[in-house]
Amino acid sequence: MLKYLFMMLFMMLMILKKKTYWNLMFWMFILFFLFMLKLNFNLMFMNISYFMGCDLLSFGLILLSIWICCLMLMASEVIFNNNNNLMFFKFNLMFLLLMLYLSFSSMSVFYFYVFFEMSLIPTLFLILGWGYQPERIQAGFYLLFYTLFASLPLLICIFYLYFHTNILSWDLIMYMDFTFTNYLYLGFIFAFLVKMPMFLVHLWLPKAHVEAPISGSMILAAIMLKLGGYGLLRTLFLMSKVNNYFNWVVVLISLVGGLILSILCLRQIDIKSLIAYSSVVHMSMILGGLFSLNYLGYVGSYCLMISHGLCSSGLFCLANIIYERSSSRNLFLNKGLINLMPSLSLWWFLLISSNMSAPPSLNLLGEIVLMMSILSMSTLWWVILMLLSFFSVCYSLYLYTYSQHGKLFSGIYSFFNIQVREYLLLLLHWLPLNFIILKSEMVLFWL
Repeated sequence: MLKYLFMMLFMMLMILKKKTYWNLMFWMFILFFLFMLKLNFNLMFMNISYFMGCDLLSFGLILLSIWICCLMLMASEVIFNNNNNLMFFKFNLMFLLLMLYLSFSSMSVFYFYVFFEMSLIPTLFLILGWGYQPERIQAGFYLLFYTLFASLPLLICIFYLYFHTNILSWDLIMYMDFTFTNYLYLGFIFAFLVKMPMFLVHLWLPKAHVEAPISGSMILAAIMLKLGGYGLLRTLFLMSKVNNYFNWVVVLISLVGGLILSILCLRQIDIKSLIAYSSVVHMSMILGGLFSLNYLGYVGSYCLMISHGLCSSGLFCLANIIYERSSSRNLFLNKGLINLMPSLSLWWFLLISSNMSAPPSLNLLGEIVLMMSILSMSTLWWVILMLLSFFSVCYSLYLYTYSQHGKLFSGIYSFFNIQVREYLLLLLHWLPLNFIILKSEMVLFWL
C-alpha cells in the first residue's frame, strides 16, 4: 500500500505544476487504473505495510474516492477558467484524496480516527473558499461542529479500549475478549451516525450541500458520507451483544426519519436541497440494513454506498450544469428545460431513474438486499419500506417533471450549448453505476 501512497505524493507534485484540468485528469486516471489492476477480493487485509492494508471494503471505497476526485476536476472548469486560487484548489483536492486514501486503508482504529477527522479540513476549505452565498460560513460551521462534537466521545472510547486491551488493529480487535458497555457502545457509533448522517442529526448536510461548490457537493455526497458507513461496517460486529438492545431503536429512527424526509423532498424548491435530502433517505436505508445485524444487511449497505456515491454525485453535476447557465437552482425558474436542452433531458432521466432504483442500476440490487435484511428483523417493517419506496419514486418524478416540463421562465433568453466535457462527466457517472451490477457477485459472495 505504501507504493500507492508514494505514487499519490508524486502525483501531487506533478499536478501542482500543470495548468489545465485535462493534464490533471490524465494523471488521476493513471492512478485509478494502476490501483484497479491490484484487485483485492479478499475480506482479510492484504498488501500490508506498517499501519496500512487493503481488503474488499477498503478496495471498493478507495477506488470510488479516486474516481470521484477525477470527476471533480472535470466538473470544476469554472475555477480553472477564472484562475480563482487555482494552486490552492488543486492542493486542497489532492490533500483530500490523500486523507481519504489513508482513512480507508488504515488498519488501526486510531489512525482511522485521525484521518477521518483530517478529511474535514479540505472539505471545509472547499465550502468556505469556493462556495456561492455568504451563508457558506454558517454551513461550514455546521459541518465542523456537528462532526467534531460527535467525534470526541469516539476518541475517548478508542483510548479506553486501548487502555484495557492494548489492541487497536481492525483485524485483531474482533478476537479480543472485551465486553462493551452501553456508554462505550454509544460513544463508538455516535460519530459515525452523525457522519452518515442519521435522521435528527442530519441538519448539517443540506446546508453544506447547498452552499458548497460542485466539487464540494460531489465529494460530500460520494465519499464523506461513506466514511460513517465504513466505520459502522468495521465496528458494529465487534459489539454484537450490546447491539441486540439498541439496534431496533436506530432502525426505527432511521426508517421513520427517512419516510418523513422523503415526504419533505416533495416540497423542496431548491434542486440541490432536494438531492441532499434524498441522500439522507438513502442513508436511512443503509442504517436500517446495517443495524439489522445480518449478512444481507452488511452486503446490501456496502452495495448501496457504492451506487449512491455515483448516482448522487451525478445528480449534483446535473444541478450544477443548470446553475452555471441560469444562475439559479430554483425549480420555478428552471422549468421546461427539455425545450432548451433536449439531449441533457436524457441524462436527467437516466440518473433520476437510477436514483429511484430502476433496473439495471446498482441501487436496485442494494435496496432489494437491504429490504430483505430489514424484513428479516420483523415483517412489520414492510409498511414503512413500502411507503419509503413509493415516496422515493414520487420525489424523483417531481424533480424530473418540474425541471423538464412546463412553460419556460421568461427571464431565460439564451442558454449556451452543453459541452462535450459535461456529457463525458455524466457518462462516467452513469456507466459504472449501471454496469457494476454485472459483477455483483464480487460483493454478494466474497464479502
